[in-house]
Amino acid sequence: MPTQFTLIGFGEAGSTFARAGAWGGDARAYDVDPHRVPAMEQSGVTPCREPQDALAGSDLVLSLVTAGQALAAAKEACASIETDAIFCDMNSVAPQTKREAGKAIQQAGGRYVDVAVLAPVDPAGLNVPLLLSGEDGAQASDRLARIGFTNIRVVGDRIGQASAIKMIRSVMVKGLEALSDEMIAAAQAAGVAEEVLASLDASWREESWRDRVAYNLERMETHGIRRAEEMEQAVLTLRDLGVYPLMTQATIVRQRAAAHRSDEEGNAR
Repeated sequence: MPTQFTLIGFGEAGSTFARAGAWGGDARAYDVDPHRVPAMEQSGVTPCREPQDALAGSDLVLSLVTAGQALAAAKEACASIETDAIFCDMNSVAPQTKREAGKAIQQAGGRYVDVAVLAPVDPAGLNVPLLLSGEDGAQASDRLARIGFTNIRVVGDRIGQASAIKMIRSVMVKGLEALSDEMIAAAQAAGVAEEVLASLDASWREESWRDRVAYNLERMETHGIRRAEEMEQAVLTLRDLGVYPLMTQATIVRQRAAAHRSDEEGNAR
């Protein structure tokens, strides 16, 4: 196991991994939100008030912030990252965003690896599928395995390859969620929701559409802001590939609207 490693960001992903790994004092954690310090302590990791304290002496860094803060977190780490430390950027952002972050980390003396997380971290924990790309992908794979990750695959030696798979896949996954939201809203407004869902069940027998729609809406209402940020990165990905992101842009609007709707309903209660 590395002598010391660091988690930057201690939201859902960071806290889930820490609990599953039972890393204790081998892991340090930093989050811009000081209210997350108690969660760090409960997970057994060492909380740090400043990023330089978290990064000092660490040869492995897991960046687990939001899509909107991923580049800023990488640039902030440049001031304190140890020489040759591996910076695993596990955030859901566009390939060009990761290449920019990678350039900054490399110029600071660190080694940067693009990591795509391909499933919800809860309940998968350290068994969540990870795709890695970058010149140091193999070394990062080895170090991640040492701290307990079990489902790791290196997909290329160029930064951006792993995130391209994630972003393009997200066009379908998050797009289906947004379509579910729009479809059920119209069906309920027309008073035909039961018939619409039954019709979909008749033509798609792998899973009940009632369950699928309920799950998609819950995901959007709970994580809509974070997912909208991710889809903004997907827009960058598609534009970079010469594809006009018509549905992807609309998905951003739907994801944000669902999150705000959830906030409004919570305030009303």
